[in-house]
Amino acid sequence: MTTRIERATRFRALHDPAAPLALANVWDAAGARIVAAAGASAIATTSAGVAWGLGAADGDQVSRDAMLGQLARIVAASGDLPVTADIETGFGTSPADVADTIARVLDTGAVGVNIEDALPAPGASGDPLRPVAEQAERLAAARAAAYRAGIPLYINARIDVFLCGVGEESGRLQATIDRARAYLEAGASGVFILGVRDAETIAALTAGIDAPVNVGGGALSVAQLGKLGVARVSLGAGTALAAYGALDRMARELLGESPSSALDYATLNGLMKG
Repeated sequence: MTTRIERATRFRALHDPAAPLALANVWDAAGARIVAAAGASAIATTSAGVAWGLGAADGDQVSRDAMLGQLARIVAASGDLPVTADIETGFGTSPADVADTIARVLDTGAVGVNIEDALPAPGASGDPLRPVAEQAERLAAARAAAYRAGIPLYINARIDVFLCGVGEESGRLQATIDRARAYLEAGASGVFILGVRDAETIAALTAGIDAPVNVGGGALSVAQLGKLGVARVSLGAGTALAAYGALDRMARELLGESPSSALDYATLNGLMKG
């Protein structure tokens, strides 16, 4: 068996635009085994999938203990493959809370995390994102916790400027690059940018960010994204949506119901809100 340090080092090295890291995100141990058997070089969780699998809505609605329990099962099912965990905003209101989460994530054997800058609910100003300085403090706390544990944790700082449509469209590129630079200075290893699909914007982001860039898959192939400078491609919640969509279709056919339109994020998340 490889050590956590070896897995962490290997995981970091997989972030290479010449051969981007492709991640089909999972939410349970069975998914980890399926993706590993398909030939994956690493395993990544989807927080939405974990939440839905536990009967909860996405968006900080699952407890830290529940997430950690599921993560531990996924790590155990992943063998020697490095595992990275989507921990949403970090579980807690303070940097100290984030540090505690990181320590417990590392205890499961995971060697990477995603931490997003979107707020669970809009702030007093109506801004959907945390202030840059505040998010940087949380990332710095995460890095310090990993340092104390002696693990070169890969911290993937998710930036939701495009996803949340923050500000004028013309300013989103620079706002994202500015956030990326602040997060990297605070201790992030790379950045994850959701909500961008066109080649021109993606190329501008990779040119302006001196670190591995992660985007969502779908619009362009992994090879095409690599040529644009992307180092990591994730399917995110798309894997869970596809699986639960298949269940929805099969159940409706069995029960003689009319087929529904594709089960999208909003519909599935709404079902979990009871």
